[in-house]
Amino acid sequence: MPDIIYTKVDEAPELASASFLPIIQKFAAAAGVSVGTKDISLAGRILATFPEQLKEDQRQSDDLAELGQLVKTADANVIKLPNISASVPQLVAAIKELQAQGFALPDYPEAPATDAEKEVRAKYDTIKGSAVNPVLREGNSDRRAAKAVKSFAQSNPHRMGDWTADSKTKVSAMSGGDFFSNERSATLDKDTTAKIVLVTDAGETVLKDGLSYPAGTVVDATFMSADALQSFLEEQIEQTKADGTLFSLHMKATMMKVSDPIIFGHAVKAFLAPVFEKHGDAMRDLGVNPNSGLGDLLARVKDNADIMADIDATMAARPPMYMVNSDKGITNLHVSSDVIIDASMPALIRAGGKGWGPDNKEHDTNCVIPDNSYAPVYDESIKFFKENGKLNPATAGTVQNVGLMAQKAEEYGSHPTTFEIAEAGTVKMILDDGTVLHQHTVEAGDIWRSASARKAPIEDWVNLAIDRQKAEGCSAIFWLDAARAHDAELIAYVKPILEAKGVADKFEIMAPREATRRSLEIITEGKNTIAITGNVLRDYLTDLFPILELATSAKMLSIVKLMNGGGLFETGAGGSAPKHVQQLQEENHLRWDSLGEFCALGESLTFLADSKGNEKARVLGQAVDAATQGILDHGRSPSRKVGEPDNRASHYWFARYWAEALAHQNSDADLAAHFAPIAKALAEGEEAILSELAEVQGAPADLGGYYHADPAKTADVMRPSKTLNAIIG
Repeated sequence: MPDIIYTKVDEAPELASASFLPIIQKFAAAAGVSVGTKDISLAGRILATFPEQLKEDQRQSDDLAELGQLVKTADANVIKLPNISASVPQLVAAIKELQAQGFALPDYPEAPATDAEKEVRAKYDTIKGSAVNPVLREGNSDRRAAKAVKSFAQSNPHRMGDWTADSKTKVSAMSGGDFFSNERSATLDKDTTAKIVLVTDAGETVLKDGLSYPAGTVVDATFMSADALQSFLEEQIEQTKADGTLFSLHMKATMMKVSDPIIFGHAVKAFLAPVFEKHGDAMRDLGVNPNSGLGDLLARVKDNADIMADIDATMAARPPMYMVNSDKGITNLHVSSDVIIDASMPALIRAGGKGWGPDNKEHDTNCVIPDNSYAPVYDESIKFFKENGKLNPATAGTVQNVGLMAQKAEEYGSHPTTFEIAEAGTVKMILDDGTVLHQHTVEAGDIWRSASARKAPIEDWVNLAIDRQKAEGCSAIFWLDAARAHDAELIAYVKPILEAKGVADKFEIMAPREATRRSLEIITEGKNTIAITGNVLRDYLTDLFPILELATSAKMLSIVKLMNGGGLFETGAGGSAPKHVQQLQEENHLRWDSLGEFCALGESLTFLADSKGNEKARVLGQAVDAATQGILDHGRSPSRKVGEPDNRASHYWFARYWAEALAHQNSDADLAAHFAPIAKALAEGEEAILSELAEVQGAPADLGGYYHADPAKTADVMRPSKTLNAIIG
């Protein structure tokens, strides 16, 4: 096993790896450090799932499963780049591309009828959504802006949109009938197994059997009423029109891969309600599934003039919609994975509450977030900025995060226990001794789910929070709502641990709304705070605050202290940036910023030094920090514009600063001697290298694929400098 595993992923970070990884491997080898790869890309995971369908030379090992075992050991040292959390349209597109490349994969069965189709569908469903992170995250999360990054953002503040008190932008959430209001929670006093059943007049249907929970697990159950959701969406469409704002829906259909696409489908159906009422049967015959989005719907009905005319008439009567791409007519409701709440809401807040409308202009927006569990965070943020004006990044403090996520904690681990209810009845969660732990009366179409969080991860999370507060010496808040069933169970864990450690006075416990306001007040004063949160808020807040503070969440330090002693180092929180790939394909310019990779690399090398006693690795890691600082100080981050230095140029500068730092350090004479000629060659080659990198820009780039690019073609695109390649090898 290599000393460090660098994950092979998707889209922009994978393209960047084609340029950056050879540099890492060249430098690491000088310290006796091996850097290998494991393929957790969407295409790689698809191929690994269907070995029986493939030729011998096409088969791929299940690298995700291997990594899942590795992260449970003390030897794990993994640099994890952002991967695609696939929606159905993305999954289908990846399958089609692989089939076109000669891989005999089965089609994705949208409506499986036979046992064979059901088996194929079940296999593909394991790849959807957040299939990667829960496997690798065998520890809790420590996310923060690196000191160099924060300092640079304060010295070079990014542009913020102006907020006004009379802004019509608001958050709308359900006041009842949602997951928040229907939640039940309990902490198990012993090891147990459980089943989930639906009891109707016709008898009992087992929805899920063989669930296993160790003692101390917090087990939740809740549901969203389809009727309540439908009424709420209808009200919001009307209210948006009355307010004269844009209608926007903000969901997380990638991570919440069962529940949120269904909710998204309800929104599509509500927006086009007259069309579904009139043409429902015809649309069903054409294979329309509202969960697949407006884009898929339009593609299926485009040849039916009557349906298209009624769609046009309905859209004209509706409020204007928040747009993903107004130039191309791609709306908020086109694809469920296009508008992701943790990215879309911070971007809108940063822009002064403005979203892009179909007229290609900015407008105030009704931000529709059906479930009220976390909507108050965004609602309170908007209220705060209406009252106080925009945040000043030059003087703002920072919000760090300690997040509970190990062992599929909370809602992000709920996919296997989420169900769209087929008929009215009672859903019961029954323990092995016959105890009914939770039950809900439900109607057909309701979305019922159960989630859990285990004792060991919860205790580890609290102890990590104590360690981080001690290290930072700043304010620290547990974002827990005593009035919410699940949070009340967590508070029962948190308080005794804080008291036993004698640190209860160092922490506050606040509901998310109150914690949001308090945190914004703290950073407005130029001070720092730590948000200690559950799994979903970990995800949301490590986009919200970095986007306000730094303009991006891709530059975060994201360290997962694995519970069995290993380390997982995530490269920011910013997703895999499909728009960056599109620009590269069209103009051979990659604007992806590898700052997250730089930060993770430094932490990984330092961890290796601590865990394996490799002092040369420590020197490498210290030099990475110096190189990262050099990138920031000298403005070597990628430009967004074609013709200006891009991601590849930033890697040249990073290699140069890294080599110079190693050549000039006095902790290890051998490394200094080794890197002195490399630093000299990189400096002397500056003009030639930058010229070679610049001259390829402007024309389309051929990668030989999107989800499954050709390695040789990708290397040609991402390593176009012969001078640099001769130095790096």
